[in-house]
Amino acid sequence: MTELIQPLSDVGPVRHVPAQPRASAHPSSFSELVYAHYDWWRSRQAGTPDPAAAAAYDSARAAFQARHGEIIRAYWCSHVESAVALTERKRLGGLRPPSFGFHRETDWATKNAPDVATQLHRCDELAVRANTVLTGVRQRICLELVVSCATHLLSLVDRRSGSEDEAQAAAALERERVAIDKVESYYCQAANGQAQLVYFGGIATVFLVIAGIATAWLTISWAAPVAALVAGAAGAVVSVMQRINSGKFELEYDVGGPYAFFLGGLRPLIGAFAMAITFAFDGGLLHLPVAAGESTHDRRLALLVLAFLAGFSERWAQDTLTSIVPPAAKPPAEADPQKGAVHE
Repeated sequence: MTELIQPLSDVGPVRHVPAQPRASAHPSSFSELVYAHYDWWRSRQAGTPDPAAAAAYDSARAAFQARHGEIIRAYWCSHVESAVALTERKRLGGLRPPSFGFHRETDWATKNAPDVATQLHRCDELAVRANTVLTGVRQRICLELVVSCATHLLSLVDRRSGSEDEAQAAAALERERVAIDKVESYYCQAANGQAQLVYFGGIATVFLVIAGIATAWLTISWAAPVAALVAGAAGAVVSVMQRINSGKFELEYDVGGPYAFFLGGLRPLIGAFAMAITFAFDGGLLHLPVAAGESTHDRRLALLVLAFLAGFSERWAQDTLTSIVPPAAKPPAEADPQKGAVHE
């Protein structure tokens, strides 16, 4: 466990106040742990350690860790009952990724510092989003950064009980705000990258299903629409890969993995545009740009190329299909009986 304690170089004389352990109906809550730690810390700094306060703190800590996991990072204020902590709970003996928890009890420290409280609320929001959306290493990195920012913010209000220049405090708060902005930027990049993996997983799953069914079908008998569907789905997959590689592919990552997987699974079905184009060629609405004497094999290859393009660029497919639709007829012009002009 790593505990960050405020340095005591600027702490004034400490009065000896006998610690009285506080009873609670919820000994495993973080608030109770913070109160027990503060009582223990106060008696320790007074120079007369209280065994009752130490026992109460040990009991509250054990109950809290039994419920929420081991405390791996924490900051305890020296002047008020406030703290932040990050816990880690191992699952299935380490076979599954651990679950993390961000805990904060800062009302006593920030009741006269609304500017700091606002930034701590941002830390809460980032912790909730990271814990819900991110997984694995990305989740741990983001939560560690959130706890680091919350620690620095809490240290600012912990020092305000001493003498500190207001300009220096404002500059320090601005630095922490910029640091939280960077953490939020990291979260957005990590969440978008993770959503891209899930999205591509949906694409690959549906494409493999389509390819498997189409392979079995085409082995028995050639069917131009089925072949076009596979080629269009392949074009859609290549289009997504190109956009991801260019770094211009953004997803709505806060909706969760299942929705991103569902959207990815819909992408190969854009091959339906290719099927529609195939029907348009077979029906004579469109004509393949090949010579009349070319073999059937060459016509099939040309059709597959067009189907791939339809899946790769749905805009091109839409423009191709709309080009065969006759334009709407304009209403007849009406003549102005007074001026003899024609109005449309």
